[in-house]
Amino acid sequence: MPDISYPVDGQSGRGYLAGPAPGPAGPGPWPGVVVIHEAFGLNDDIRKKADQFASHGYVALAPDLYDGRSWLRCVLTAFRQLRAGSGPAFTALDAARSFLAARDDCSGRTGVIGFCMGGGFALLCAPRDGFAVASVNYGEVPADAETVLRGACPIVASYGGRDQMGTKPPERLQRALTVLEIPHDVEVYPGSGHRFMTETSGPAAALARLARMSYQEADAADAWRRIFGFFGEHLSA
Repeated sequence: MPDISYPVDGQSGRGYLAGPAPGPAGPGPWPGVVVIHEAFGLNDDIRKKADQFASHGYVALAPDLYDGRSWLRCVLTAFRQLRAGSGPAFTALDAARSFLAARDDCSGRTGVIGFCMGGGFALLCAPRDGFAVASVNYGEVPADAETVLRGACPIVASYGGRDQMGTKPPERLQRALTVLEIPHDVEVYPGSGHRFMTETSGPAAALARLARMSYQEADAADAWRRIFGFFGEHLSA
């Protein structure tokens, strides 16, 4: 599907929409998923991930938090909003969820998934109204996670043991979700680094290997297996 526009606080937001192909049972309705991009913005990899959700029976919207601008111009502002827990990015994400929930082909139930920077945003969306499940993939975890995540929806999270952030973020997340008695599945893959679910090629792949951020096929496949199982239990059921 092409990129679309959707209403955001009286303005127009940009995003990529993907939905299941109609099958014998008709056009749906299907659960919705907001797919949040990495620091590099809404690119073909994130569109592919939205398509992957569509192929599993979800209506997926990947909002462009940079509104068509270069990631180099926007990334620092986005991280400031992430660490503050407020700002236009959260307004855009709430609007994306509302847009999905109101569609005729959506059941009204929505989840959220994010990668890298987007994983941090997905985690902070978990306690916000309207999300039934969240997937966090190598995203930041606030130091006061037990306070921030109180009342959060169920969370499935995947991290690499060789990530430059170390293993303290997933350990902190696991501890907070256990204390808060929030249904969760937090996994650390010892042989993987940051962005292990992102496929790259050419010079970018060589650079990713040097930075310990290369794609790990087996770990990525297992992470997707867990994600779709968790979403099936908490969103599709």
